[in-house]
Amino acid sequence: MQNYNNGEVSMMVQLTDACEILRWAEEAEIPVVLDGGWGVDALIGRETRTHNDIDLFVEEKDYQAFIEMIKVRGFCEVTMEYTTEHHTVWADDKARIIDLHSFRYAQDGQIVYEGIAFPAETFSGKGVIGSIAVQCIEPESQIAFHQGYAFDENDVHDVKLLCETFGIAVPEEYQNEVGL
Repeated sequence: MQNYNNGEVSMMVQLTDACEILRWAEEAEIPVVLDGGWGVDALIGRETRTHNDIDLFVEEKDYQAFIEMIKVRGFCEVTMEYTTEHHTVWADDKARIIDLHSFRYAQDGQIVYEGIAFPAETFSGKGVIGSIAVQCIEPESQIAFHQGYAFDENDVHDVKLLCETFGIAVPEEYQNEVGL
């Protein structure tokens, strides 16, 4: 495991990188759910900004297989202040980061991540990255997950775009920032 200082290295996941990583999962028959900025862009149907990483949810039963798949391709785990057993970060020598989350389905179909249950429809979003159809977090949940922390310009961009595109009310904490 490596230590990683967020300020020292410029990390970037380009569209071609995102597609490559998604194809690896598809070839390995490991379903993934996109979150974060790429999840927003999938919902929109095009790349709308630069991305430092790609956020993926993988079911617990496939988590280790996904990790082995990316390790073979040169990714190493990096230590971040927020990593946990169910949330790990992986980087390769091309400065690409995969922010990886594991979840499980409860008997009632809810999604359980780090002990918190979310409605099954959280993962019901459909989108596209490049020419790849993807499953992602649906728009209202994406907006909910962008709340309750100190947001940056990427968060403002994502929330504004989701609200405009899907006709969702701008959350109060973003109203002064998005200009809607």
